[in-house]
Parts: sequence; C-alpha cells; structure tokens
Amino acid sequence: MKKYQLFTPENIGSIELQNRIVMAPMTRCRAIKHIPTDMMVDYYKQRSNAGLIITEGTSPSPNGLGYARIPGIFSEQQVSHWKKITTAVHENGGRIIVQLMHSGRISHPLNMPEGTEIFGPSAIKAAGQMWTDQKELQDFVVPKEMNLQDIIHAKTEYVSAAQNALFAGFDGIELHGANGYLLEEFLSPVSNVRNDDYGGTIENRCRFVIEVVTAVATAIGKEKTGIRFSPYGVASDMPHYPEIDETYDYLSKELNKIGIAYIHLVDHSAMGAPAVPLEIKKTIRKNFRNKIILCGGFDKESAEAAIVSGLADAVAFGRPFINNPDLVERFKNDWPLSQNLNADLFYTADEKGYTDYPAYKS
Repeated sequence: MKKYQLFTPENIGSIELQNRIVMAPMTRCRAIKHIPTDMMVDYYKQRSNAGLIITEGTSPSPNGLGYARIPGIFSEQQVSHWKKITTAVHENGGRIIVQLMHSGRISHPLNMPEGTEIFGPSAIKAAGQMWTDQKELQDFVVPKEMNLQDIIHAKTEYVSAAQNALFAGFDGIELHGANGYLLEEFLSPVSNVRNDDYGGTIENRCRFVIEVVTAVATAIGKEKTGIRFSPYGVASDMPHYPEIDETYDYLSKELNKIGIAYIHLVDHSAMGAPAVPLEIKKTIRKNFRNKIILCGGFDKESAEAAIVSGLADAVAFGRPFINNPDLVERFKNDWPLSQNLNADLFYTADEKGYTDYPAYKS
C-alpha cells in the first residue's frame, strides 16, 4: 500500500500540522453584519480534520469590508465570536489561521458601513461588477487614492487585526496579497500608477506589501505570519503586465529575508484563468527557504506529486472542502468525493450549501 507524504505531519512556522492538507480560504458570506455566526462555528468545526484551516477573507478594517456579509476582526464583538470558532477547531484537534483581506478598490458603497472610504493605491476604477444585497449587481466605483496618512493607517490596521487574531485564539495569520485586493493592487502597474515611493519601480510597488508583512511579523512573530499570492491571476481586473516574473522574484527574496512562515501560491487555471507558469513557482521555491503552500485544481495524486517533488510543503484544497467536510478521511480511505456541489449557494446567507453537506457513510 502506497505511503503518502500528504498525510504526514508538518510544521509551518510555529504551527504543528497533523497532515499537509490545507483548507483554502473561501469567501462564503455568512457573517451577518460582518460578525462571525454560530453557523460558522459548525462549518469550520466540520472541516477541522484538515492539517490547517485558512479562514475566509476577513477584513482588518471597516474600510476593507468590500463584500456583503464578509467577517471582520477589528471589533471586540468580532474577536469574541471568532474565539468560538478557534475553540471549536482546537477542541477537534485542528489548527486554524485567519486570512486578513482588505478588499481595497474591490468594493461598493452599498456594502460598506457608514463613515468608511473605498481606497486604492490610485484612483483607478476596476472593470466589472459586484453583488450588493440592496440592489444586486452594481458597477465598481472609483476608489480614493491613498495618501501617505492613509497608507500608514492601513498598516496599523493590519497590525491591530493580527494582534486581535491572537486574542481570538488563531494559530497565525495569512495576509491576502492575491486576487486583486489592496495588497496586490499596490503590486501591479495597472492599478498602481503612483509617482511617489509606493509606485513606479518594482521595488516601490512592492514597498507597501513588504512594510505590512514586516510590521505584522514584528507584532505577532514571523513564525505566525504567511502571505498569499496569485501571480498571473486575473481576478478583480488584474491584467498581466511585463514585469510579473521580476516582481515575484524580488518579493520572494525580500520575504525570505524577513523570514515569515510561508508563501501560499494560488493558481486559478482550474476555473478558467491563465495558468501560473511552473518557472515562477520554481523561482519562488528557490528564493524562499521556509514553507510553500500550493493551491489550485489539485486532487490527491497531484498534491502528493507536488510534495514529493519538493515544489510544495503542503497543498490547499478549496471547493472540494465545501461539499466534502471530511475530505481528509475520504482521501485517506479512498472513499469517493461527493459530486453534489451547488454553486448557487456559495454566497447565500443560510445553512443550505454550507453546513448541510454530509460526511461519507461507508
């Protein structure tokens, strides 16, 4: 019988994983008034056999709440409700970190609390629309270009949210530097046309990301800090640009100097986006000495191959965890995966298509 490395323990920074199967962050829009709910406790507890759970994108700031019903981790009430979730996962033997996602320009005023602003590195509107509960699909708006005070304030919000995560019992945090949200908006010369120290050259466009990573790692420990990237991704109006490879070559070297726990690379080609070239994955692997998590279209065998090859230390699964809450056990026992996945219920507000997917019955 084949022995799989996928099921062996692994350490990612200070976090001890019981296996190398990671539950990928997935927005599910069940946080009513941006506060985690008891339904979310059940959802994460059901999936705590993963070696590591990375939560849905969670805003570090009222200004980052771009989507309807996404959670935050900037208020005392949010922290106390997240504590219920981390406690349930830990009691079940799991490990869980929160993904800090400031949505930046990917937002709409109808999704935002009173007194907030929609920010971006530059006043450039993203193409496309987003869902609002009040008026359904609406066009994105032109964000306010962040001034230096806004940049400083946003960094402090990331730090405060990371500290709140530890108060809430999380094992660490992941910064969302992918999918066209605020951190990636600074990286791209398409969304960032600044002419100050945060725009222009690759080094300048990476500055905000590196400063946020450094500040968070200093505040909570580099061994509890990771980041997610999507080089070559096109989500949220992120067209390709000539310096993509150079950008992530530079970034991975700088992050290696900081010594954070991991880089999480997502490839959305399984959902129709352009593939992330193998060469950039190899470049990041070469530059970054700590752990690499790969994500995107894997099954058990391809995940095992990525780990055996040394390209990844762990592999994240997204959609398979939605309708297979016991995904790890199904992989271990060669049980079939459920094919019953209702995409219409991904972002609705109740338990249907969320906590009602059954475990396998042999």
